[in-house]
Amino acid sequence: ASHMATTGGGAILNIGSVSADKPLSKVFAYSASKAAVVNYTQNVAREFATKDVRVNVLCPGFFPAEQNRKILSPERISQIMGQTPMDRFGNPDELIGAAILLCSKNAGSFITGTSIYVDGGFTGMRI
Repeated sequence: ASHMATTGGGAILNIGSVSADKPLSKVFAYSASKAAVVNYTQNVAREFATKDVRVNVLCPGFFPAEQNRKILSPERISQIMGQTPMDRFGNPDELIGAAILLCSKNAGSFITGTSIYVDGGFTGMRI
């Protein structure tokens, strides 16, 4: 961010997770670290906003990958889908639009310190 601040600005995109907003069981340390990423993003965004450096965080929902397949039992999948209005996992290509928006100088020029959740509605569910 410091280099960007002295060379005309830019965009930093951090990667968070839905677990930053809704702590998930079985992955305490992961959830805590992703919440820290969101907080860090907000602080850096505030510090560099006047230098035309935008800092945001993209928070994916459930996108099955090697790191989480071992904890995705049929029961766990059912629990996740029960909290995901779109009733499916995400496809990695579905992260592209949000990433482009947050990194684009034109489309995202007034967006900083923000978290965008690409999660099929998971974070919007409250029971």
